[in-house]
Parts: sequence; structure tokens; C-alpha cells
Amino acid sequence: MNIKKLNGHNIELSHEDKVYFPKSKITKGEVVNYYEKIAPYLLSYIHNRAITMKRFPEGIVGDFFYQKNAGAYFPDWIQLEKVTNKSEECNRAITSYVVCQNVATLVYIANQGCITPHMWLSKIAKINYPDVLIFDLDPAAQRVTNFKPIHDAAIMLKSILEACGLVPFVMTTGSRGLHVRVPIKPELTFDEVRAFAKVISEIIVDQDPKRFTVASRKEKRSNKLLIDIMRNSFGATAVVPYAVRAREHAPVATPLEWEELNDSKLRSDTYTIKTIFKRLEKKGDVWFKMQKHAYQLKNAIKALKKLYSSKIEKS
Repeated sequence: MNIKKLNGHNIELSHEDKVYFPKSKITKGEVVNYYEKIAPYLLSYIHNRAITMKRFPEGIVGDFFYQKNAGAYFPDWIQLEKVTNKSEECNRAITSYVVCQNVATLVYIANQGCITPHMWLSKIAKINYPDVLIFDLDPAAQRVTNFKPIHDAAIMLKSILEACGLVPFVMTTGSRGLHVRVPIKPELTFDEVRAFAKVISEIIVDQDPKRFTVASRKEKRSNKLLIDIMRNSFGATAVVPYAVRAREHAPVATPLEWEELNDSKLRSDTYTIKTIFKRLEKKGDVWFKMQKHAYQLKNAIKALKKLYSSKIEKS
């Protein structure tokens, strides 16, 4: 068993030669090493945030599960945040979430089989007030052959959000689609933020109802691109920038510059754990200090009402 010392803590790494990605022959050890190496870029996005761990103990072809509550076996040096659940259906009144503050914690959870960490949209100090708004552009097909609707929806979102005085950012999810993320001041509740996102998503659908939908149920969405806003909910999470996805070749959720969407070869899984560092050497983290562009959503709501008054009144 290999012991790695990080941040003054000894972490016992196990089964490093276990193959996690069968076709591409990527091992657990390679995933763990990736998270150690990517930590300087990734950690800023999850600092002071609760995370949910998507764990694949036997690799991507085995069973997986989402772990919210940290196990009793987790070492006491890992920071935890106790969050009271709001759903009456939850069996557990309080969940102890991992707060991943350093590379040691990131490597520890990767060694637990967490291939993909997911982050809350709020920080633990203001757990009820998100500081990021997310639109998840989710294609219906499991294998995407036409990226244009995803591209077009992202550009339409960018146009509306900028008209409202906000600064949107775009990211490949590493899976099938794109995320459009908007840093905001943590002043409004999840319900208020989601209501704003709902109006914008409906505006886009109204402009092109043949290609886009807000209907999440498969029988209602047909082959349309879903503009999903439900990640903007208390307790919901989104994939962490630079996280690995459980798909062959280990694609990585990758922050982009907007002009990169014009690349006809771009796909959600373009960048992998074996190619992302060449990109970072060339461009660095293009989302660096994105929270400096966080503005008041209250002002954006006012601007949206002026721009689309008839739509707001109907909603």
C-alpha cells in the first residue's frame, strides 16, 4: 500500500492498479494522481463549499452511488459541514457534508472511488444564498452528433444575461453538454435565483421551441435540448470545474473562453485527464477570479423586467 503525505496528513492509497476505465485502460491510481495535480486549479471552485461525492468503487462499469454524508471512518482532519435537510422525505435530519479545502482531502476522496465531485452553488457561510447561477444545457441523445443546438443555446443565454448586466461563463461538462455559469452576489435565496433562471430559459424556448425545451420529463422533451435550471435549488449540486466524468477516456469538465465555442470540433468531452494540462500550460485557467465579476441579481431582475416585460407578467 502506498502512503502519500499531503498537507501534513498521511493518506493510504489502495488498489491503485485497479482499472477504472476499461476501454481506455485508465487506472484508479491515474485518477488519484490527476486530482493531486489538478488541485491548484480545481480547489478554488469548491473552497468553503459542501460537496457530494459520486463514487465508483469498481470503476465506471460497476455500480455507483452519490454520497452526501461523510462516513464515520473519514479522518478528523477533513472539514465537515452539518446541513439541515429541508425535505420532509429525507430520513436524516442533518447531513455532514465534506468541505474540500485542500489537496489532501481531494486525494482522500478520490482514493475512496470518488471519480466526480459535485459542488453546492452556495458557500457554507451563507448556505441559503447561492453565489453562482447555472444553466445546464442537456441534450436528449446519449451520444451527441450535433453540437450546434448546444452552442446556439449557450450564445442566446450569453446575450440575454449580458443585457441584464451579468457576466456569464461557459464550460464543457465533460459529459454531453455545456454549463453556462454566472457569478452573483449571495443575496437572494435559491428559489429567487431559480425564478430568474426560469424566465430566461422560457424566453429562449419561446424564441426557438422546435429545438429547445424546459420540460425535463423524457416523454415531453422529445429530441429537444433541455435548458435545465433545477441545479439552482437548495441541496442540488453541479459538477466541479476540472472534475473527471465517468466516461471512457476520462473526460474533464473544462472552463472555456466564449470564442472557443466557434471551434467546429469542440465537444463536451474534448478534454481529458491526459490532455487538460497541455491546455492549462497554454491558456491557464480561463475562469481565474471569476467571482470578481459577481454582481447583484436584484439589478439583473430589474433589467430583465424592462427588456421582457410581457414575458415577466405572464410568468
